Amino acid sequence: MRRLLAIGLLLTPLMWSGPGRAADDDDEKNAAKEALQAFNEYIGSWKGSGEPDKARPDPRDSWSEEVSWSWRFKGDDAWLLMEVKKGKYLKAGELRYLPEKKRYQLKAVTADNKKADFLGDVKNGSLTLERVDPDTKETQRLKMNMAGGGIRFVYAYETKPANRTLFARGYRVGLTREGESLAVAAKEKKIECVVSGGLGTIPVTYKGTTYYVCCGGCRDAFNDNPEKYIKEFEAKKAKK
Repeated sequence: MRRLLAIGLLLTPLMWSGPGRAADDDDEKNAAKEALQAFNEYIGSWKGSGEPDKARPDPRDSWSEEVSWSWRFKGDDAWLLMEVKKGKYLKAGELRYLPEKKRYQLKAVTADNKKADFLGDVKNGSLTLERVDPDTKETQRLKMNMAGGGIRFVYAYETKPANRTLFARGYRVGLTREGESLAVAAKEKKIECVVSGGLGTIPVTYKGTTYYVCCGGCRDAFNDNPEKYIKEFEAKKAKK
């Protein structure tokens, strides 16, 4: 009898821990999505060029590049996907927010298919992410920011050897949003993505009502569970 009582006392906190942990998990997932909404302006397709980040770069060293950003969802998990076409250094990346660390993580894939994980924060209006190369101990930095009133997206790469204190410039990529006039018109109408809260440019329909989403990832999420996102969207509007 005493043995059964002891087991019962041990199990009691475990039985109560389930709902609490589930609530914590939900809070973390909501926090991650909300933190990533700070980069809703990234969403869309961009075209531009890259070059060595020098005062007078040689035009022959420049290259054309296309970048697209979109939301991705799996269950309640949310992240941003960066895809690069014709990139000289980057091929892709997944941008996530880590609530436990209160930092952003970019899981990048380089042009030669190597993986590189960066961690960072928003500093002076730029998303600044760093990693230390495990072999050379070199610190590598990526900085991303918007410019031109949301028409331009820029990212730059810098490095700092282990025995140095200052970063050296590497390369810089400047891109212009595709369909600029559409983006401006949508901003003037204040069309909001029903899923992410970003700039809604793609129409979706449910039960005869038209809503807007910002990218293919949000469109797929809406089509998978429209009632969930409409409910969240209407609740958000009611608070305004």
